[in-house]
Amino acid sequence: MTLGILLIFGLGTTELLLIALLVLLLFGGRKIPELMKGLGKGVKSFKDGVDGLEEELKKPSDKTPPANQTEKEV
Repeated sequence: MTLGILLIFGLGTTELLLIALLVLLLFGGRKIPELMKGLGKGVKSFKDGVDGLEEELKKPSDKTPPANQTEKEV
């Protein structure tokens, strides 16, 4: 899926290889796993936050009456 997204932005195989080589040169082989671990934790934290927000939005509010009551009963 991510490869399809990257291809949409005009990044082909050659560009992806150049980016990977540049990252390898800048950070070295030993730092890349640490960077990926940090990136993974960040993505997981973001997804957990989004899921928590969705759950919070789906909760019924205390201010809204139940569906079977009319305004006069409240």
